[in-house]
Amino acid sequence: MTKPLASVTAANFDVEKIRADFPILHQQVNGQPLVYLDNAATTQKPNAVIDAISDYYRNDNSNVHRGAHALADRATVKFETAREKVARFLNAPAAKQVIWTRGTTESINLVAASWGKANLQSGDRILVSAMEHHSNIVPWQLIAQTTGAKVEPIPVDANGSIDMRAFEAMLDAQVKMVAVGHVSNAMGTINPIEKIITLSHAIGARVLIDGAQAVSHWAVDVQQLNCDFYVFSAHKLFGPTGLGVLYGKEDLLNAMAPYQGGGEMIETVSFAGTTFNQLPYKFEAGTPDIAGVIGFGAAIDYLNSIDRTAAAAHEQALLNYAEEKARATAGMKLVGTATDKTSVMSFLLEGAHPADVGVLLDKQGVAVRTGNHCAQPIMDQFGIPGTVRASFSFYNTFAEVDRLFVAIEKAKTFLL
Repeated sequence: MTKPLASVTAANFDVEKIRADFPILHQQVNGQPLVYLDNAATTQKPNAVIDAISDYYRNDNSNVHRGAHALADRATVKFETAREKVARFLNAPAAKQVIWTRGTTESINLVAASWGKANLQSGDRILVSAMEHHSNIVPWQLIAQTTGAKVEPIPVDANGSIDMRAFEAMLDAQVKMVAVGHVSNAMGTINPIEKIITLSHAIGARVLIDGAQAVSHWAVDVQQLNCDFYVFSAHKLFGPTGLGVLYGKEDLLNAMAPYQGGGEMIETVSFAGTTFNQLPYKFEAGTPDIAGVIGFGAAIDYLNSIDRTAAAAHEQALLNYAEEKARATAGMKLVGTATDKTSVMSFLLEGAHPADVGVLLDKQGVAVRTGNHCAQPIMDQFGIPGTVRASFSFYNTFAEVDRLFVAIEKAKTFLL
């Protein structure tokens, strides 16, 4: 499944039971119960993740792979088991196709630098959508400067959807890479990546999908998608910060040169020359974030323990409820109204700067994000400085949406 099933209802989804697993949600901010609506920036962590990280440091703290003692053995087993869990989570053919990185950003930089250096030359074209996060634009610009390739934006319409006719018209033999987000972090648009992948492969281009905003909402099957690369961050999937995943097709990863040099990624080293390790280790130089990987394994276990289809339906119901209220609120304008979208409501209040709105909402205990959301090109296209972004997860409630709109009405009394 690549997006939520519209026919599924959230009637039996026990959100209060879920909320009990997330300790950070049960606090007051500025004298008000916290309403956390900044999930597109980072999701909160369940007790299971926090406990797994703590348990590693309390009981198993050791480096992985080469230790000749029990602590190293236990740490290595948990570390590699987490890799296997992620491979199953993505339906990757093999665990060695799961590369640990520091996040989505480093995953894209790795592909741009390693694959790009070997495969791009002057006259080649790299297509990225106009709604991309900066981390799926700038790495391609950097490698384009080195190779002579060109980065070109795929047009996005006024509703925040990719113009597929324009995209098809852009495709030719000079297009070597198409890099698009599965879901827009700025607007919640779900992009038609299956069609994008099929069309791109038809002209011989490779495809990288930024899944940072998708994997927390529904199951992703990389074999079904047939993408060449899929990247995301653990911290947006209820895991720790500073950790990411790069999935790649095995033949492509084998052909790519290492991204960094150091320990672990080598087979032999001498001053006469160095040979490199096999997948996945040739891309994992140095001591990894062992605690983070183990904690992420616990996050995957947690997600597998809940009804994700019902959770996705609950999130969609929250978004629909919030957008319905937004359309009925005077002076409130939605930014990003694609037919197919998930869990992000970006908006403006007429006559008010987004940053001022965010401050006044925070004073009432409501946490949202403001600014251009690292998607400045699409904000420039819309002629706005940024938006207020409320983003939902399965632990949010309809009562919290009501609190958001009560806070908006109070903010309006100060701003409008």
